[in-house]
Amino acid sequence: MRRDSTRGRRESLAADLLTARRETDALFARLTPAALLARPIAERHRLVFYLGHLDAFDWNLLVRDCLHAPPRHPEFERLFAFGIDPVHGDLPRDTASDWPAAAAIRQWVAAARVDVDQAVATAPLTGWLTDGWAARLAVEHRLMHAETLAYLLHRLPPSSLHPQPVTRHDAVTPPPVSLVDVPAGRATLGLARADAPYAGWDNEYDEHAVDVPAFRIQSHKVTNADWARFVEAGGYRDDALWGDDDRAWRDRERVEHPAFWTRRDGRWWWRGMFGEVPLPPATPVYVSHAEARAYARWRGLSLPTEAQWHRAAYATRDGHERRFPWGDGPPVAGLHGNFGFAHDDPTPVGAHPAGRSALGVDEMLGNGWEWTDSPFVPFPGFAPLPFYQGYSADFFDGRHFVLKGASPRTATAFLRRSFRNWFQPHYPHVYATLRCVDDGRPA
Repeated sequence: MRRDSTRGRRESLAADLLTARRETDALFARLTPAALLARPIAERHRLVFYLGHLDAFDWNLLVRDCLHAPPRHPEFERLFAFGIDPVHGDLPRDTASDWPAAAAIRQWVAAARVDVDQAVATAPLTGWLTDGWAARLAVEHRLMHAETLAYLLHRLPPSSLHPQPVTRHDAVTPPPVSLVDVPAGRATLGLARADAPYAGWDNEYDEHAVDVPAFRIQSHKVTNADWARFVEAGGYRDDALWGDDDRAWRDRERVEHPAFWTRRDGRWWWRGMFGEVPLPPATPVYVSHAEARAYARWRGLSLPTEAQWHRAAYATRDGHERRFPWGDGPPVAGLHGNFGFAHDDPTPVGAHPAGRSALGVDEMLGNGWEWTDSPFVPFPGFAPLPFYQGYSADFFDGRHFVLKGASPRTATAFLRRSFRNWFQPHYPHVYATLRCVDDGRPA
């Protein structure tokens, strides 16, 4: 029985890894050959780095560190080891000629995958491989980068991508937005280490409850139409709406509108994955945390705390908490929300009523991560991953904020209630949106 259980875990991990590889391989296949050397975002590596990074991470973790195997290609294993966080260090200064040829990288990737697959198939499920923990998080690491790659590709000129049709939503009218009452109660955050010790990343542990006073929250995410009113009202020029650091960033970067918007011929346009379309009024706006805070102040409201977001998403009127906003059934992309790679771009808000929470709040999962007002800090009982010590701890610096939910390019694995995303407040490139709360706090 134990042998069958172990074999089942191995087969499941192997299948999940293959699915994740297909997703990232498909993103690289969208690129024209020359685009692989592009750097769409100044703070990030060139795209060629990610071509090697995903498999270097898998090989270094599962073959080198877990099985103590000798190096296969020391130069590549070191070169492609780590990404860059936009807050830390100087901007990368490499040139395109500093990188190996794509053909050599792909040849090494193919060989590395053979080693990784062998490790998943035969390595003892002990130590870091206990219950497949390291292998499972390696799969999730790749799926995280599938989303990172998507927003990097989003910043390329459309000519750098093999063309695909661009979906337009500019004729869709946003639904009316109301403030939904969320009664006082408890929000359960995190994963219980005693029950699921190998099921998540270190920042998800340990499970704990937070008492949350009653508040009201917007029924839908803030849309482009909502944001256009903020822009037209001079929100980007009103210093009273911006904190000191946010205002300095706004002025330094000359931020006058969301990074996904362009003004041309007296009209707003929105940059989709494969080209520009007229600004779709009913889709969620994608903005930085600094912009989100300014908008909330303009509305006389606040961003929700992480615990408030949980209450709105998972609480029920009878005091229980659901596994997902819609209930305990597994997420279905395209039914419960716009997630799981169902679409490249956002869809109009309110388009997935099957995903509504018990309290009547729409789209808590999908169509854009949602900023909270909570700094990214460890939960009580936090312990760093034994095989990735700095995964979370390096970002407990007071300069990153928690996001909850999911975007169109978020894998369904991350829709578990305990998962936490985080970014620094002046990074406008991610698929991040907001909804506001009225809880009596100063705006």
